[in-house]
Amino acid sequence: MRRTALIPLVMSGCLALFVGGRLALASTDVGQPAPALTATELDGGSFDLAALRGRVVVVNFWATWCAPCRAEMPALDAFYRQHRDQGLEMIGISADRPRDRGDVVKTMGAFSYPAAMLRDAQVNGFGAPAALPVTYVVDRTGVIRAKFTADQTAVTEQRLAAAVLPLLAQKPSG
Repeated sequence: MRRTALIPLVMSGCLALFVGGRLALASTDVGQPAPALTATELDGGSFDLAALRGRVVVVNFWATWCAPCRAEMPALDAFYRQHRDQGLEMIGISADRPRDRGDVVKTMGAFSYPAAMLRDAQVNGFGAPAALPVTYVVDRTGVIRAKFTADQTAVTEQRLAAAVLPLLAQKPSG
């Protein structure tokens, strides 16, 4: 029986995997299909990005020690509270160390959207973020439609509205 090695490499916003000697890229660029992401949420629930097809999904990578991350969390939460009944899903993926899980749980206690630890991701085609925060907006068909980073376009309710509301207005297919 032949064993297949998976060797992750992070290259300019892409996760590269050598799968059985072949290079496979999972792009995190706007306009590309979102990579796979499955994780166990802090409350024990399951998050599976692929299973959320038909809904608009916001994926936010953050950490408790990241001041820009903490600054945008109230905007993420307010937007989620206002639009979750319209087909919006959201997940905060904490890049904190496993030993800081208690701090993550405490921080997320103030917010209504679910969160998971990056280390608890069973599949993470997004890879480890090069910088924090980074937020992706994924449309109903699973395509990345917006990417927000603190150094270029920080998350605000207005920017979320501009990116997400047109996607929510589109009716789910089939």
